[in-house]
Amino acid sequence: MDVLDVTSLPDTGIGAPAPVTLPEVDEAAARRALRDQIARLERQLAEAFVTAFPRCRVDVRVAPRGAAGPRLLDLGELEEQRDALQSRLRHVRSVLDARGAEVQANKVLLERMLLRPERYKFARLHREDVDVDGCGAYQVRPRLGIIGMCMGWWQVKLSSGCPLACAAHGSPQPPA
Repeated sequence: MDVLDVTSLPDTGIGAPAPVTLPEVDEAAARRALRDQIARLERQLAEAFVTAFPRCRVDVRVAPRGAAGPRLLDLGELEEQRDALQSRLRHVRSVLDARGAEVQANKVLLERMLLRPERYKFARLHREDVDVDGCGAYQVRPRLGIIGMCMGWWQVKLSSGCPLACAAHGSPQPPA
């Protein structure tokens, strides 16, 4: 077997690649940009929490880093923190979107119950399900009890709410 002598080959210009020079990275500018992104994401996460409160519980906490106590994060750790905040924000927004769709569907159901109560016999829809403050529920009931049930007379009634809520606020409790 013959050994090829590389030094005797003519120069074709395709030889070894030129050394790659990496551009200088301004680490301070990269840190500032990442901190600005993290601050913006934290602000958006706080706004989502305030929007959801008190009707929808959302968890806005981000898992803490391994080391305890204050320290300076390197660029990789800042990027991980930014990515974790983005992931949490996406999750919270999806929860809020699902809650909004549920409330909208319940509002449509309530409108249908009010228009045609005979189609929704004994249906119950709580006020918090349609984003209305206070206790209580919308209920489809027969008017005049068993007679109304036999005659097909149905109505939507709104319950008066929680009797214990009156006692908690110091107002007199209604007689039993």
